[in-house]
Amino acid sequence: MSAALEIHNATKSYGAHRVLDGIDLTVEPGQTTAILGPSGSGKSTLLRVINQLERLDAGYVQVGGELIGVRIRGNRFKQLSDREALKQRAKIGFVFQSFNLFPHLTILDNVIEGPLAHKRATKQEAREQGERLLARVGLLDKAQSYPRQLSGGQQQRAAIARALALEPELIVFDEPTSALDPELVGEVLGVVRDLAKSGTTLVIVTHEIGFAREVADRVVFLDAGRIVEQGSAADVLDNPRHQRTKDFLSKVL
Repeated sequence: MSAALEIHNATKSYGAHRVLDGIDLTVEPGQTTAILGPSGSGKSTLLRVINQLERLDAGYVQVGGELIGVRIRGNRFKQLSDREALKQRAKIGFVFQSFNLFPHLTILDNVIEGPLAHKRATKQEAREQGERLLARVGLLDKAQSYPRQLSGGQQQRAAIARALALEPELIVFDEPTSALDPELVGEVLGVVRDLAKSGTTLVIVTHEIGFAREVADRVVFLDAGRIVEQGSAADVLDNPRHQRTKDFLSKVL
């Protein structure tokens, strides 16, 4: 069986600043991987290259054994067309820090927009699936509400339902609780916890160390665009080997 996600030599610079410096990472199907690190370590950029929101300067990303964003022509990578890339992107669910819901659509319409745009379902089928997903995240009663009528925690749960609507092979979360008031964090983490238990493959950039310890099969610590340390949550969080990891954890625990 192919790895759910394989990243090889991921390298990305903005001008003279190298944000990703040769990252190699493998995530197995059904695994939950938490990515930790200080601000500016490359965490969000790594997620954006997984989802083709940024292009790599070198290296490649595979999801389910398929190259993402490129194809091999001869001995070189060739970028996919926007249309081909959009089709591929449906394999990867993305949950942003700031929800990114369409403000002019109801919550249900936000959830079903993806399956309809990709012609994955009829309107009726999409609505039925959308209602099931909203029920799963505890928001069926808000189906006809608009994003502005929901709390931040409710909006993020709706964004998770939207990410699930295309039945992706992988869901990536970019600090899903960072924009929330503290009392709303728990309701979002509860939904992510349930997804992890269900066997969905998750990659989560988070600053919630306790949550990472609880749900992550693997923890990856990133600094200056490189993986400094990775292993089980117990290994990395309770018995870190690298001094940079120890210094970081001493400030956040």
